[in-house]
Amino acid sequence: MNLSLAGTPSTPAIQVSWDSGLLRMSGDSYPENTCGLCSGVIAWVANILAEISLPLGLELHPNHLNASSIRAMIDVFDRLQIAFDSGRELSVVWLYDNRNPRSAELGEESSKDYKLSFTITKAPFVE
Repeated sequence: MNLSLAGTPSTPAIQVSWDSGLLRMSGDSYPENTCGLCSGVIAWVANILAEISLPLGLELHPNHLNASSIRAMIDVFDRLQIAFDSGRELSVVWLYDNRNPRSAELGEESSKDYKLSFTITKAPFVE
């Protein structure tokens, strides 16, 4: 149930760890087949929420997202909110690049739509 996918110019790098309950996604997300990419991530979140009771962490460092990728993130956040409302310990860390103000805005907008623990912070600069 662990997964590690390298990022491409149009898809994010994805690392998921069943043992630590951590999902990391970083990079651009505007694939031609968003459903194909995100359905695995959504299924992993659903499975880990159903199978184990460890705290779950989501670490996002999005750059550019298309509308379908944003919709997939909303699906994940909706599942997390249901679990949070049932008492599950969850956290979201949203890292943004200060050269991309839209990413920070999207993180702020998302944090206002959910009661989850959101930490929105500037990502360390990497060239």
